Amino acid sequence: MRIDPTELGAERIYRLMTGIVVPRPIAWVTSLSRAGVLNLAPFSAFTFVSQKPPMLAISVGRKGADYKDTAHNILDTEEYVIHIADTPLMQAVHDSSVEHPPEISEVAELGLETIASERIKVPRLAIAPVAMECRFRQCLEFGDARSRLIVGEVVMFHLRDGLVNDGKVETAALDPIARIGGPRYARLGEIVTLRGVFQTPKSKD
Repeated sequence: MRIDPTELGAERIYRLMTGIVVPRPIAWVTSLSRAGVLNLAPFSAFTFVSQKPPMLAISVGRKGADYKDTAHNILDTEEYVIHIADTPLMQAVHDSSVEHPPEISEVAELGLETIASERIKVPRLAIAPVAMECRFRQCLEFGDARSRLIVGEVVMFHLRDGLVNDGKVETAALDPIARIGGPRYARLGEIVTLRGVFQTPKSKD
């Protein structure tokens, strides 16, 4: 089967790509509007782009003709929190993707408890196993839809007790959820550990 992307509209290409690029980790992002409304939204176009300093990237699209509230809030305030959700939070993550007007807080709508962050003004979710306080560093726009790739620096990590062993996160204990095509999510299946191979050290520490 062959598919020519020049013959497809943006929505059909989106459905195709989100079914191919799987599974995708989910950045569950809290951000504050200029008016002080706490926004919450999930983004599955998400990865890390640097380890020193630690930097994360999310791709934020539009809702209709305008950008999503998260993009506006991050570019306005330059602070936000990226959370990693576990399986018990799957429904809440999905429900937070409902598009509300900017004056509605998804956090309040879902009844989620928050905790004050240490380095930034944006609160973090108390229930999430991982929260990363971020400061905005760069925004790049791509494609005809002008999707915004937003890069931020992690200025503080918060991890639930018991998740880190010898400096490494115990992935099975984290039990993260992933996004696949459509309104569908996935959990980790069997974790396979292979023999380590030689790699040049990334740094002296």
